[in-house]
Amino acid sequence: MSSKEKVSEELLLEEEVLKQNEIVLYNDDVNTFDHVIDTLIYACDHTSEQAEQCSLIVHYKGKCTVKTGEYDDLKPRCSKLLEAGLSAEIV
Repeated sequence: MSSKEKVSEELLLEEEVLKQNEIVLYNDDVNTFDHVIDTLIYACDHTSEQAEQCSLIVHYKGKCTVKTGEYDDLKPRCSKLLEAGLSAEIV
């Protein structure tokens, strides 16, 4: 096995170990589109276009992954969504 193959193999193993978590936002009958969009911009650093698309997906599909990353980054973001009255969880 060449050293190049060994390095590639080690990189693949390292990528499998890094687990990405997701914030999933759920639909409700309480919050307005504007509130959801504004909150996604604030809590998840979305652009207005991203936030609008996510709000439409949540409305029509019932849920949407709104942010992916490491748990320590997602926890405060999810807390902001919950404090704003949205229904979300980290999975």
